[in-house]
Amino acid sequence: MSEPTRRGASPRVRRRRTLVVATAVVLVIAGAGAVILGGITGRAATAPTAAATATTTPDAEPAEPTEPPRPSPSTSPEPAPAPTFNRAAHSIDDPDSIWVVVDKLRPFNPVDYAPGDLVDVPVPFANPPQMRVEASDAVVALFAAFTADTGLALQSQSAYRSFDTQTTVYNRDIASLGQAGADLSTARPGTSEHQTGLTIDISAQPGQCSLNACFADTPHGQWLAANAWRFGFLLRYPADKVAVTGYEFEPWHYRYIGIDLATEMHNTGVTTLEEFFGLPAAPSYN
Repeated sequence: MSEPTRRGASPRVRRRRTLVVATAVVLVIAGAGAVILGGITGRAATAPTAAATATTTPDAEPAEPTEPPRPSPSTSPEPAPAPTFNRAAHSIDDPDSIWVVVDKLRPFNPVDYAPGDLVDVPVPFANPPQMRVEASDAVVALFAAFTADTGLALQSQSAYRSFDTQTTVYNRDIASLGQAGADLSTARPGTSEHQTGLTIDISAQPGQCSLNACFADTPHGQWLAANAWRFGFLLRYPADKVAVTGYEFEPWHYRYIGIDLATEMHNTGVTTLEEFFGLPAAPSYN
């Protein structure tokens, strides 16, 4: 072995070695720092902000607008019940009521009832007519409307008849028709609608088929059948209801019941008071 080897490395060599070791340490420390920094910055780079992700390139499809939330449908309110006709608005028993029902099973109470508001009806007539005020006004309007629509004229054949007058008429019919015939065409005293002061027998002027079934085929009878309800009147004894009313067809006999009831019966197609109010049919007397 040479002399320098035995004595150890020279100072120059030792300085070089120290420099190499120091450089290596610095490089190691620098590398470790870079690794740590890179991990931090790498995580930041891989977590873009919401604003960055929302940015689109010019070629990208535009984002569809977000539809606002729709409100929950509210519960629809229950529809209000349709108004029903009040069948109790007027009495059907009180003789002063415009709805009083008088037939062979329902006589007046008292039997000799007389209205307290009778007036002369200012219309053409074969016999001077009297009726209750409300019914009289309705007859005047009815006759005027008929003439305005057709150019023809109506007249009153008979209107109010008292208990005593009805007694005379009934006895006369018994003499000419017999009891059965009289009961089919004429009311017994105390059961006649004419005693209400709300009923009128109508004929053409000049007379044509007066108080006869053929009146239904005249322009007068046809217009009345189609329009009398508008003025509050009811054709009281229809041809197909003899078994209900107890009377033969009388296309001239109209009973005032008021516009409300007449309209309701017209709209529902019910043609007799007995059926409308749920009363027994009255084909004959008790």
